[in-house]
Amino acid sequence: MEKIRYFDHAATTATKEEVLKEMLPYFNLNYGNASSMYSIGRKSRKAVEEARHKTAHAIGAEAKEIYFTSCGSESDNLAIKGVAYANRDRGNHIITTKIEHPAVLHTCQHLEKEGFRVTYLNVNEEGLISMSELENAICKETILISVMFANNEIGTIQKVKEIGEIAKKHQIYFHTDAVQAVGNVRIDVKKYQIDLLSMSAHKFYGPKGMGALYVKTGVKFEKIQDGGHQERNMRAGTENVAGIVGLGKAIELAYEDFDAYNEKLKSMRDYYISSIQEKIPYTKLNGHSTKRLPGNANISFQYVDGEELLLNLDAKGICASSRFGVYIWFLRPIACISSNWFATRNGKRSITCYLWRGQYKRGCGLFGR
Repeated sequence: MEKIRYFDHAATTATKEEVLKEMLPYFNLNYGNASSMYSIGRKSRKAVEEARHKTAHAIGAEAKEIYFTSCGSESDNLAIKGVAYANRDRGNHIITTKIEHPAVLHTCQHLEKEGFRVTYLNVNEEGLISMSELENAICKETILISVMFANNEIGTIQKVKEIGEIAKKHQIYFHTDAVQAVGNVRIDVKKYQIDLLSMSAHKFYGPKGMGALYVKTGVKFEKIQDGGHQERNMRAGTENVAGIVGLGKAIELAYEDFDAYNEKLKSMRDYYISSIQEKIPYTKLNGHSTKRLPGNANISFQYVDGEELLLNLDAKGICASSRFGVYIWFLRPIACISSNWFATRNGKRSITCYLWRGQYKRGCGLFGR
């Protein structure tokens, strides 16, 4: 069987050995329910709280501001619906963008059916929203701004600090879907004036089915599912202790050698992009040239169908993406590319690659052959 070369780390990552090793005892040795009072339950509770501190430390938050969930999508739902329902007396207007993950877009569409108004901002040719358009969209009924930290397809990093400043000036809550950013970008929720932040462990070499939501102390939000009193009565359900431990270890490792890791990723990314552009005509790099995730490269190939190219790459043992994983069965163009500045038909001609620290230039050069 031909060796698999994986270039789709924006879709998911392998769980690191160190993370798996830390998780294993909580499956069959320290298996106590973290809400129980007896000894193995207390061991589980201690592990949960240690992971909560690690998660908080990684983004400049306090441990009491971290709520564990099952994934990034649940975190987005809890953040957006939780704020919307709890602040309905203040207003019913939400601002987001046209390039958000479906977890945000579909949540906003659901809220529209319940009487909320949603403004969907456009992006420019680099995938960035306009600060003036954001300001102009704000009205007295606006209660929440939700803008992703970094795009999962073209990799553009938004001007998060400026968005946070605008939100604070108007006394509006600011939520960011940082699923792609955590582990790839240094994040300080206090510096960026972020009120709510979503993350998912499997994007930074942790386990699938494990996420977290940061909620700044004082933010008014409410739970969206009924059940037990876990997570300070804001997220019902028996704690996934092994998953929580895995998230905590993964986020700790992600920021241990962050600078060296990022420099290598940027070098590999730039080599990959230049290799493609030098050897293949009629190509276009999508997204911002510098304000992008360190391992992301989204390139359009004129006269080539992205789905067909993806299948041909797969036949060669190369795993990439012609759009983010959650879109593929809908055969829709990449939202960022077709949003307002690139012909819709060209959205299906784009390939997204996300590299990792174990990749080498030789592997990246395969795309140019």
